[in-house]
Amino acid sequence: MTRFALLNNEEHRDLRVAVNRSAALGDQVMYGMTYPAEFRDVQCEYPILFFKNSEEEGTLPVALFGFQRGENLFLHNDQWHADYVPASIRRQPFLIGAQGQGEAQKRVISIDLDHPRVSAVEGERLFEPLGGTSPYLEQMANLLEHLHAGFEHAQKYVAALTELQLLENVSLEIELADGSTNQLFGFQTIDEDRLAGLSAEQLRELQQQGFLLPTYMALASTPNMGRLVRRKNDLLEGQNG
Repeated sequence: MTRFALLNNEEHRDLRVAVNRSAALGDQVMYGMTYPAEFRDVQCEYPILFFKNSEEEGTLPVALFGFQRGENLFLHNDQWHADYVPASIRRQPFLIGAQGQGEAQKRVISIDLDHPRVSAVEGERLFEPLGGTSPYLEQMANLLEHLHAGFEHAQKYVAALTELQLLENVSLEIELADGSTNQLFGFQTIDEDRLAGLSAEQLRELQQQGFLLPTYMALASTPNMGRLVRRKNDLLEGQNG
């Protein structure tokens, strides 16, 4: 369950947020949303796929962490074993929202009071004793602004890929060293053959929109699927060893 509230320095002056990584703190997830501006970092670690998480959000790029719900193969012994953690994971337990109407509308920070990261005794302070925002909260506010812009950019990016029919459905059957299999359904990838067949004008348009480089980075992330399988096999060997 979630219980979001607009963050303020009166009601929430004593709140803290745990910043370490663990399953107990909500990090045991199969994938996380990503956006084109962070593809350069994401493609070094994770496969980048596309997934329709909800009707409201539509199809978005995601970084894949595991092969089944609740599996994060980068999370081990309460540490995230990768040089980069996607911003959508790091922003927990915060969410950016809007308050007011029209030109008076402004973005505000909400916090999920039921999130396991939220505490009154452990973690980073959100507010200073005299009511000012802490350096940690300032950092999270900047991250949320980047995510807000990144989310809108990701939607436009997927719309451009869809218009050019560059996304193809993919069903993957992952065969593991112990003979078991994991199946991935509902994901999409870049159609490499279709991309190669685009005209110079279409490629130039993608480039002008800032979408061509992320597309090649998404393709460059493909070998990470094999690395993810090896992580899964190493885990299985450790459990059986």
